[in-house]
Amino acid sequence: MTLRHSVAGVRVPIRGSLNVKHMSKFSSKPATVNYSVEDLDAKFADFSGMQQKLEQLPEEQKSRIGDVRFTNDSIVITTPQVGAITLRAAERRSGFVRLHAESSPVPMGINISYKPVGDNASEIIGEMDVDLPVMLRPLVGPALQKAVDQFGTIFASLA
Repeated sequence: MTLRHSVAGVRVPIRGSLNVKHMSKFSSKPATVNYSVEDLDAKFADFSGMQQKLEQLPEEQKSRIGDVRFTNDSIVITTPQVGAITLRAAERRSGFVRLHAESSPVPMGINISYKPVGDNASEIIGEMDVDLPVMLRPLVGPALQKAVDQFGTIFASLA
């Protein structure tokens, strides 16, 4: 798209797109869990164990989490607004898991990092990287922050 812009009274063309995209980062609040980093490594090596824990939660907690399913290497989140989004494990190492969205309306990924904060306790932080048009950030940023906070809570409560 070409726009006209006035520079010192002279109209000059500007080439480029209004749909400029940049990676935006949203981080969850840190959550402390009573597991060592080694225990969390084992739990996050296969997400299907989290499905079993989810099914054991009281209905009230399940309804706050929403429609989430866990397989050994993916997490599927279904919302009325966007449908099903599959987050697949792309990298797993001690203290870190990277998930990439396979069916998201925008390119995104989620990193879960955890570090020791005591003998048998760890701090978990979720971080979402999403490729958003600059003009959409103010509109969807608060919803994405809420989503990453909820994601951090899910991981902390199901670990």
